[in-house]
Amino acid sequence: MKVLFISNDPSLFESDSPARSRMRAYAGYADQLHVLSRARPNARETQEGALFLHPVRSSKLFSMFALMKRARSLIREQSIDIVSAQDPFEHGLIALRAVSDSRAKLHIQVHTDFLSPFFAEESLINRIRVRIAGDVLKRANGIRTVSARVARSLAARYGENIREPSILPLAVPSPEGNAALPAHAFTFTLIAVGRLEKEKRFKDVIAALELVTRQYPNTGLFIVGEGRERKRLEKRARDLGLAGRVIFLGPRRDAAILMRSANAFIQASAYEGYGATLLEAARARIPIVTTDVGIVGEVLKPEHSALVSPPYDVPGLVENVRRLVEDNPLRHELAIAAEEAVAAHLSAAGNLPERIMADIAKCA
Repeated sequence: MKVLFISNDPSLFESDSPARSRMRAYAGYADQLHVLSRARPNARETQEGALFLHPVRSSKLFSMFALMKRARSLIREQSIDIVSAQDPFEHGLIALRAVSDSRAKLHIQVHTDFLSPFFAEESLINRIRVRIAGDVLKRANGIRTVSARVARSLAARYGENIREPSILPLAVPSPEGNAALPAHAFTFTLIAVGRLEKEKRFKDVIAALELVTRQYPNTGLFIVGEGRERKRLEKRARDLGLAGRVIFLGPRRDAAILMRSANAFIQASAYEGYGATLLEAARARIPIVTTDVGIVGEVLKPEHSALVSPPYDVPGLVENVRRLVEDNPLRHELAIAAEEAVAAHLSAAGNLPERIMADIAKCA
């Protein structure tokens, strides 16, 4: 089986990146795994055994056209059997067009809960993406999603007009080692991890912190990640008088173990298909405050293994943080329950690289 992944992750071309590690694992279950992605200028064609990495060094504006052209040539030159796109939006459309004049089958990955009402409300481009996804998914030979939440939304929207999606979670490595937060004087520390993008709603986390510190002034927040919202978030923290209480750490590959040094994890996403950082927090054995997204309800149960509020509900976040500040036994119970729930979830998933590649093979 020869498979082509169409991705959008420049870190694939870094030999020590988590993304590269995942691709190596997947390649172990294919005759050849070709991965095509937009890349930084210094990225080069790379082969590691059955894994072949193909960079497209193009501006973002023209990268979609470049990816489509390269995908078509790879399908023809390498006799690709299956093309799998990382999303049903731009990359799904590229994959659909690329296989249109070939014998290759189309496989689509759905990692985002794009049928959440919050997704379409966020921007015009997201409303366009929802329309693209409907057309792409109806033509796919196979669909894989990452959570029961997303599978239910697909079934409700498309019914028998699409193939029944497989539900396979993301592979989340077990964190090893230790890492300490920078020196601070906080008596209670929150940590938030993720891309600093609008849908992650870090601004709600900062707003919640401002309200919490009125009662517990020694509470601090560490934010791990990078993105287009960083400057706005830094300004929001300053405007709320929190410049010394919100610490931006930037991107950190040790985020999963850095969590162990905090008192609690907090997430305020408007939507998530899965929520890998929730699993990382559970495996770090710290209590979780989160919005009702991704694997919440499926893996992490409200009030049992996480404190949960609806998206956009800043007062709900505040109340849940206050509960953790005030109740040490609750922090301990939630952390243990979350760790056990996630361990059972990942154990049931089995060998994910093997299962994911077997699921793709069904398209052939």
